[in-house]
Amino acid sequence: MRLKLSLLTLFTIAVCGISQAQQKESVWKELSEVKYEIGEDEYGELYLPVFSDKVKQMEGKEVFADGYIIPFEGMFKPEHIILSSLPLAECFFCGSGGPETVMEVMLTDPIEYTSKRVRVKGKLKLNAKDPEKLMYILTDAELVL
Repeated sequence: MRLKLSLLTLFTIAVCGISQAQQKESVWKELSEVKYEIGEDEYGELYLPVFSDKVKQMEGKEVFADGYIIPFEGMFKPEHIILSSLPLAECFFCGSGGPETVMEVMLTDPIEYTSKRVRVKGKLKLNAKDPEKLMYILTDAELVL
């Protein structure tokens, strides 16, 4: 009995340790560490992101992000999506979230639209200058199952 319990305990610890190592944390909490300053371009004033040192250190590194695909009518491209950390009703474009809650994702393989939560991984690129792009961009990204 004692041997069975010990083996079961060791097995449980091993499985939990493996699954925790495989489950990388989503990056959204760290990405919320951003402030804004007012800048100008040829069209007038705009808010420019000022990334924390922690966020700057993440640039170029592989990160994981969980979220929801934002379905822009006529604009969904299966290899270039907008991912929101919040459900559609709360996302930056539709509800109460800020610009730090969305990112552009450039996928290596196209995916089908889904309203369910998805998980992606890719290299983080920061954008503080181009107002035509979001401030967070994942490149070389792939869907994680």
